Amino acid sequence: MAVEPRFSVIIVNYNGGEYLKGALASLAAQTRQDFEVFLVDSASSDGSIEQLGETYPKHLHLLPQDQNIGFAAANNLAASSAKGEWLVLLNPDAEAQQDWLEKLDQATRRYPQTKSFTSTQIDLHNPQNMDGAGDAYLGFGIPWRGGFGRPVSELPPEGECFSPCGAGAMIHRDTFLAHGGFDERFFCFCEDVDLGYRLRLAGERCIFVPDAVIHHAGGGLSGRASEFSLSHGARNRLWTYVKNTPLRLLILTLPIHIGLTLAILGRGLVTGRFGGTWRGLWSGLKGLGPFLSDRKHIKKARKVSISNLSAAMCWNPLTMLQRRPHIRPTKPETTHEP
Repeated sequence: MAVEPRFSVIIVNYNGGEYLKGALASLAAQTRQDFEVFLVDSASSDGSIEQLGETYPKHLHLLPQDQNIGFAAANNLAASSAKGEWLVLLNPDAEAQQDWLEKLDQATRRYPQTKSFTSTQIDLHNPQNMDGAGDAYLGFGIPWRGGFGRPVSELPPEGECFSPCGAGAMIHRDTFLAHGGFDERFFCFCEDVDLGYRLRLAGERCIFVPDAVIHHAGGGLSGRASEFSLSHGARNRLWTYVKNTPLRLLILTLPIHIGLTLAILGRGLVTGRFGGTWRGLWSGLKGLGPFLSDRKHIKKARKVSISNLSAAMCWNPLTMLQRRPHIRPTKPETTHEP
């Protein structure tokens, strides 16, 4: 009788080039081998799939697509076929340390009631810097990747963050599916924060695991300041805020959200990012209708108080501007060994 895998690792590839080889090779070298891999290729044109050679790990399921369906839809597609208890997301421009899955698994033993975890992300090209320590959320509606670009010496200890970063997240499969997975309207960018927000509203939390490490190029494929990244990031940031924020909190935070958005646009005039950001915001405003409709369903599913939700957020704009991690201290749910 076949034993089901503990983990289903999902990689969404779009013109991943040489990065993809490194990602798959790092999985093949894992100390834990009780996993399957879903490689969803969104119609890459760079030959990255054809050039894989023999570097890929066992139990690889290749899911080629005839068009770029986006990060959100691609992960949902793989999750619908996954057999593992845990969905583990790895970007194609990331490489996992050999004990990555082992460290994530150990975290599930310390926190048996927690349904999502996130990894330490180290800059693949500059290993003295962090690429991320979970996703943080400013209560005024601005998410950021905690610790991005900060020195590794500032890596925080294990604790609770607002939501997992999709580059190296682990989410309980049944929980992911029960909450509808990623919102495919987002295509990519902020879909992980949106899902994390919905899980928060449902009473779930996310644990940052500092010794579960991946090395991530971060924008290695889409470009950190490309038109695509700026527009999708600005649009989806607005959709996440309006879709999920409880009405009372939305009313209280909206004036400052508008002020921060204007400041971001103003900075864009100096940095050359105004056009992409403005087009994303305008697209987001035009497309708000369906997300306003979603609010009533999300309200019905909400299980936490506004004070509980607010406690998981950051309320200091300076922390966001400096991209510092926002990790709350926590204690393991159990001391029992597996």
